[in-house]
Amino acid sequence: MRSAEEAAVGGAERGAVGGGAGGGSRGRAAVLVAGLLVTAGLLVLVAMASVALGARSMSFSTVIDAFLVPNGSSDHTVIRELRVPRTLLGLGVGATLGLAGALMQSLTRNPLADPGLLGVNEGAALGVTLALGLFGLSDPAVYVWFAFGGAALAAMAVHTLASSGRAGSSPVRLALAGVALGMVFTAVSSAILRMDPQTFDRMRFWLTGSLAGQTADTLARLAPFMAVGLVLGLLLARPLNALALGDEAGQALGVAVNRTRILTGVAVTLLCGAATAAAGPLWFVGLIVPHAVRALVGPDQRWVLPYSTLAAPVLLLGADVVGRLIARPGEVQVGIMWAVIGAPVFIMLARRRRVAAL
Repeated sequence: MRSAEEAAVGGAERGAVGGGAGGGSRGRAAVLVAGLLVTAGLLVLVAMASVALGARSMSFSTVIDAFLVPNGSSDHTVIRELRVPRTLLGLGVGATLGLAGALMQSLTRNPLADPGLLGVNEGAALGVTLALGLFGLSDPAVYVWFAFGGAALAAMAVHTLASSGRAGSSPVRLALAGVALGMVFTAVSSAILRMDPQTFDRMRFWLTGSLAGQTADTLARLAPFMAVGLVLGLLLARPLNALALGDEAGQALGVAVNRTRILTGVAVTLLCGAATAAAGPLWFVGLIVPHAVRALVGPDQRWVLPYSTLAAPVLLLGADVVGRLIARPGEVQVGIMWAVIGAPVFIMLARRRRVAAL
C-alpha cells in the first residue's frame, strides 16, 4: 500500500518524468476508474431494489406501470410518493455521510474519525431537537439551520477540548472528546424531549435514524445544501493530499492550510447538518465506508473521496431495504440496521494494531 507521501508527491514526479512509470500509473488509474463505474452500477441496482421492494409486496410490472402509466392506485401512490422520495433521500444521506467521514478522517489524520464518533451528528441532532421541542419549528428548510449550527458548534467544541493542555490534539484525544461531548448533547436532547411528549412522539423514529416519513418537498429543500457540501468536499481532494504530509510540507506545495481547514469544516457542517436534519443521527456510516475504501484504493484522497461518496449510499440503501424485508408488514429502521452492522465492525477496527494508512 502506498504511503501518503507517495500519493501526494508521486503524481507530480510522474507528470514531470513520464515514461514507464507513467504507463503503470495510467494502468492503475484505469482500474480505479473501472471500480468507480462498478460501484455506480451497484448503486443503480440498489436504488432500483429500494423502489421495487418493501414492506408491501408488489409485482415488477406494477412498479414499471407506476412510472409509465400511473393510475392513482394505492400501489402506484406508495411507489411514487413514498418509495421514490425515500430512495432519493437514502442516496443523498449516504453520499453526504460517506464523504463527511472521509473528509474528517483526512483532516484530523485519524482513521477512526466519524461524524458520530466526534460528536458532530449529536450536535446537529441537538440543534434539531431545540428547533422542534422549544421553538415548534417543523419546516425542514428552517430547522436545517439549527442542525448546521449544532454541527458547527460541536466540531469547534470537540477540537477545543481535545487541543487543551500541553499534549495538544491527537486522534485519541479527539475521539474521547467527541464521545464525551456527544453524550452530553444526547443527554440534553433527551431532557428536552422528556418535557414534551408530543415532540418526542414526532421525533422518536427520527432519533433512531430513519429514511421513512420524508416527502419529496423535504428532499427538495435539503438537496441544495447536500449538493453544495458534496461539490465542495470533492474539490478538496488535492489540498488534503498535500496536508497529509504535514502543515509545513503543505505550505511548501502551495496549499493554503487555514483556508483548506476552514473549507473542509464548512463542507462537513453542510453534509452532516443536512443528513442529520433529513434522517436523524446515523452512526458508523462515515466511519466504516471511508476506512474500507482506503484499504482498497490507498490514501490518495482523489480516489478516497469519490469512492466513499458512491459506496456509502450503496450500503445505506441496502441496509434500509433489508430492514423493510425482514419485519414485514412493519420495518426495522435503518439506524438500527446500521448499529447492528456497524458496532461489530467498529470493534474489529479498534482492535486492529494497524489501520488503513492516511
